[in-house]
Amino acid sequence: MNAQDAIVPFTAVLMLGLIWIRTRIQYSRPGTGPLKLQRAGRIYFGAALALLAIGWFVAPVLGRTFWPVPGVTPTLMRVVWCLATYYVFIAVHRAMKRRGAAVFEPQADPLV
Repeated sequence: MNAQDAIVPFTAVLMLGLIWIRTRIQYSRPGTGPLKLQRAGRIYFGAALALLAIGWFVAPVLGRTFWPVPGVTPTLMRVVWCLATYYVFIAVHRAMKRRGAAVFEPQADPLV
């Protein structure tokens, strides 16, 4: 990995964190207990991680195919892939909510 590619793992971790935070905010309600990750949530975040990892290998090839400009680097395509993954998982989460699959569930508050 060259120095320019060092931004890609940072971007991937940032996008995974943003997916986590955005999804978690959707389930937080005042007065409920702490949130627990459900089985569907583990699959959801595992799929996000897998898609980000696949992007490391696939994004440069797709970049050369769909955007054959000489200045397009593999790093740029990988970062674009990470950003696209974030937006794809917004749609995936909305589809999961419509089907009733919860990523997080509130636990009973132990202080009450």
